[in-house]
Amino acid sequence: MTQDVIFQTLGTLSGQSVGIVTLNIEKALNALNLDMVKAMTKQLQQWQQDDNIAFVVIDASGDKAFCAGGDVRAIYHASIANPNEITQEASEFFTQEYQLDYLLHQFAKPVMVWGDGIVMGGGVGLLAGGSHRVLTERSRIAMPEVSIGLYPDVGGSYFLNRMPGKMGLFLGLTAYNMNAADGFYVGLGNHFLGHDDKEPLFDAIAEVNWSQSAPENHALLTQLLNRQQDHVSVDIGDSVLEQYQGQIDLLMAGEIEDVHHQLSSLETELSWLSRAQKTALSGSPLSWFIIFAQASLSDHKTLADCFRWELGISVNCCSHGDFCEGVRALLIDKDRQPQWTFSHASEVTPEAVTALLTSPWSAQQHPLKDM
Repeated sequence: MTQDVIFQTLGTLSGQSVGIVTLNIEKALNALNLDMVKAMTKQLQQWQQDDNIAFVVIDASGDKAFCAGGDVRAIYHASIANPNEITQEASEFFTQEYQLDYLLHQFAKPVMVWGDGIVMGGGVGLLAGGSHRVLTERSRIAMPEVSIGLYPDVGGSYFLNRMPGKMGLFLGLTAYNMNAADGFYVGLGNHFLGHDDKEPLFDAIAEVNWSQSAPENHALLTQLLNRQQDHVSVDIGDSVLEQYQGQIDLLMAGEIEDVHHQLSSLETELSWLSRAQKTALSGSPLSWFIIFAQASLSDHKTLADCFRWELGISVNCCSHGDFCEGVRALLIDKDRQPQWTFSHASEVTPEAVTALLTSPWSAQQHPLKDM
């Protein structure tokens, strides 16, 4: 049986080893399931305590995707079978996924993420947790949750609110598909290499004199990636987001009614903006309200606070939000004709929004209280 995630160690001339995590469900674009999340968490915790492991690499099999998100089908089926209830499947998956993401953000050793190909949803959560986030000319990064009745979770409440201007809100509402230059501009990538530079990079890693000092290895890995970057033969491209930051900020200015009107009345010949407009306006109106609530969170909120906030919202979306209908339309029946709870943002009731934004747990009972 093929393992969904593979763990290996790469020996180096220094005597230190590098831990390598390979997501290995190519046919599912390396989407994360609960078993993968649990296995990764366990292995990373072991490597964090192992003095012989200098740092960790997370990559994926195949050429199409690093990680296209989470495998949400099990949550969908459990939620359909138990309407208006918070299921164990939803609670456990999101709890474990957020604990894994938090572990990566807080990891004592360097974590290099090879963000080649499709990086979406849960894949962005893994990428954002890395200290060394490598993008390539094939990277395509997006948070498309508005189309399945969710919102940009996996720490999005933290990193989206630290992007320039209104960019986080724009990415959440529109699921805009970023290239490497866009990823750099918003802070999701910090190194750029070509797709074909992966093998030479691993060869070079084996020759570095790694130590048992995490700060030293952090600096060594940065230096190595910078050297490799100097010889890249492909172009990172241009960032449309950087070029149009001012227009995006104007488009996202105001309250939810203002932004909905501005997007609805927008006339543009820019194909990327037209796609973004269409995705936003066809997305879940309930998701719009969550995304606006998310964008209004203080950027002083800690990462742990953000994950605790997200867990309550995510399980609520599955029990009494638009998640089940969104997944049905996109992944189960694939008719792409979701019948959202509310057909328009103007029809969404304050009671429905409050219900989604109210955590089902007290602070003492919260599954992530010890984060």
